[in-house]
Amino acid sequence: MQIWVDADACPAVVKEILYRVAERTQMQVTLVANQLLRVPPSRFVRSVQVPSGADVADQEIVRLLAPGDLVVTGDIPLASDVLKKGGYALNPRGEFYTNDNIAQMLTMRAFMDELRGSGVDTGGPAAFSQSDRQAFANSLDRHISKIQREAAGRG
Repeated sequence: MQIWVDADACPAVVKEILYRVAERTQMQVTLVANQLLRVPPSRFVRSVQVPSGADVADQEIVRLLAPGDLVVTGDIPLASDVLKKGGYALNPRGEFYTNDNIAQMLTMRAFMDELRGSGVDTGGPAAFSQSDRQAFANSLDRHISKIQREAAGRG
């Protein structure tokens, strides 16, 4: 399993958690972004810069990911594409996108876009909190542990 990060909008604290996880588990973490990213020197962490443009980073992640890989993203359409390709999608607040919840999330996203398009101020997401950081770390650790147990059972 590899971890792919939709890095343009990913909170810095989430990236820091992922860097530590990469070293601890010796798992490849790849950050994909439209801008050049500084990552710590590590054989397990790398960054890929893609050209600017709407959804270019998302398309590159979907192109490169393999079934079973994990993608960290707050982008619901990207999460939907990841699930279709057999990957796992986790948002920076620690919630997994699943086949059971993705359709509802896409519908809500479209509804909110429609409201904003008609001039309604829908506000933005809540500020990223310490509890969000903890929820992400916990969800990530549980997922990695589950994948490692499954791999050990096959090995």
